[in-house]
Amino acid sequence: MTILVRESAQNSWDARRGPGTTVDFRVDLQTVSAAHAAAWRQHLLRKAPLNEHLPLRESLRNGVIRLLSISDRGTLGLGGPTRADEVTGARTDFVSFLRNIGEPRNTVLGGGTYGFGKGILYLMSRPGVVIVHTRCEYRGRFETRLMGAAMWKSYLAADNLGERRFTGRHWWGDDSGDVIEPLVGADAEAVAQQLGLRPFGSDETGTTITLVDPDLEDYEPSEVAAYLAETIAWQLWPKMVEQPDGTVPMRFAVTCDGINYPVPDPAESHPLRLFVAAYRTMSGSDGRELWCKRPKRLLGRLGLQRKPMLPMEPTKAAEIAGIDRSVHHICLMRPAELVVTYWQGPKPASELISYAGVFRADVAMDDVYASAEPPTHDSWNFQSLENPDRSFVSTTFRRFAEELEGLLDLVGSGATEVSQVSLGAASDKFAPLVGGSWGIGSATDYGRPGDTKGPVPGRRPAPREDPEFDFEYIEPEPAPTPAGPGGNGQANGHGPGDHESVGGSTGALVPERRRVPRPRVTYCGDPYLDEYSGTAVLVQEFQLPAPILQRVGVELAVALTTDGGRETDPPLGAEQPALVGWEDDGGNLSATPSYVIEGGDGKIWKAVVKPAADTMTEILVTVQRVGV
Repeated sequence: MTILVRESAQNSWDARRGPGTTVDFRVDLQTVSAAHAAAWRQHLLRKAPLNEHLPLRESLRNGVIRLLSISDRGTLGLGGPTRADEVTGARTDFVSFLRNIGEPRNTVLGGGTYGFGKGILYLMSRPGVVIVHTRCEYRGRFETRLMGAAMWKSYLAADNLGERRFTGRHWWGDDSGDVIEPLVGADAEAVAQQLGLRPFGSDETGTTITLVDPDLEDYEPSEVAAYLAETIAWQLWPKMVEQPDGTVPMRFAVTCDGINYPVPDPAESHPLRLFVAAYRTMSGSDGRELWCKRPKRLLGRLGLQRKPMLPMEPTKAAEIAGIDRSVHHICLMRPAELVVTYWQGPKPASELISYAGVFRADVAMDDVYASAEPPTHDSWNFQSLENPDRSFVSTTFRRFAEELEGLLDLVGSGATEVSQVSLGAASDKFAPLVGGSWGIGSATDYGRPGDTKGPVPGRRPAPREDPEFDFEYIEPEPAPTPAGPGGNGQANGHGPGDHESVGGSTGALVPERRRVPRPRVTYCGDPYLDEYSGTAVLVQEFQLPAPILQRVGVELAVALTTDGGRETDPPLGAEQPALVGWEDDGGNLSATPSYVIEGGDGKIWKAVVKPAADTMTEILVTVQRVGV
């Protein structure tokens, strides 16, 4: 089914009407309705071979007839002549698809190479039968064509000329001539309507290929539809990325008995969005050109992206694509921008770190990389090539290794192993995923670590540089005075406004305000990902400069990226981040919501947080004075 998606979409892309045209590609699993079942049996079983030569009768005589249709619109359709022996200088799409097998590609910079891809259509049908319904422009006018074809085993059979060998290839259509031709025009449209096939608009061109009795490998049709939708995302996501001019190369849809199964948006889906980011890097000014030095040749462009990500549970479609619990792959493409394969690079030291790359071959090198592909177009095998092509392709993989060594810092200064390198050193790379916070407890003037600018709208102001900001004044509580005979709290005839001088001998001294250190938090860099007891956690390191007892707490929030900005309220029922505990510089963890610490000793503390999966988690450490 994966090959079916890849090869069919590749054929549709090669047949697009022109630059800037969006191709609509859809897959429909359906059960033939009672209104159309009789027409399928009538038209396909008439003059059909016996069941032992072609198992079509068995498929159509079942109580339920299932179909799998693959259609495209915004394409040229299967035009050109309908006979292989007709000589013409125009396109020969119909003949190439239905008559000839194994022809090399005839589309410049197309995705196909050997022409074997269409074989998967026959293999996916249990009886090896497909119905082709197409509309094209031919000889200056629109023409609808309808034809059936089968590819099965050869066999010996007797007819009025005696026993002969039959090739196993069969056709359905207009049998009035010496060879079977497609139904055309009104005849094609009438039979298509009887079969319940999707019609074409008045000026619409394209092709629908219907597989009779598809082999679903014992899966339920709904499971197959869900798998096909996700497979489209994994195998065809470059065609779903919006281009600079605002167009989308291809639109995709999957249905099962009229129910839509949405194709995931790669720009929003984990972890495909990392490949989309790498694609945009590759296409932009930050893309790297990869060169072969001897002979000197531009191989293509590479974009890389690295981000912290929690491990995922791979789906079947991801596993088929070669992706496991973490992404450490480069997506290989030729200029047609169809996924060839996901080349697996070295795994980062931590499972919490993922990276994705996209490599697009240079236009001048398209034939070289095409020649390295097998018929299924899912790898680049340089071993089968001769030099210099062999050198070009093998050098490509060496350049990948060089670029990834720099990305991952696999060897640090002094040959330090990567497992000994603190993840905090890469915090600047993690900023898009994890937002740090800086706080000073109950004070109102705070900002991010290192801020030196004044307040701006929508941003917390920077910490003040005034030394007095590190202190605050505590007002004393009024001292009680003995009550006089009248019970009004006055003594010795003094009223409430009378005060004794400091050098006086009577009255009470008025306490002065006390200047004490203000409790505050100083962050040591941004949060970083780490592991704790086999669980992915976020760690925020901090210090408490004030030499007083302080109680620290934490405020956690999930930031959701939306069209309208950022929201801090997670969806109903969604997982939320939680505090694991407070860790001192000795590695001791206290799993309490708050913790009393005496500051001023320069120690670094850690707030350890379990983040919500696949989210941005904001951490704010709060602090309050303990006692006066």
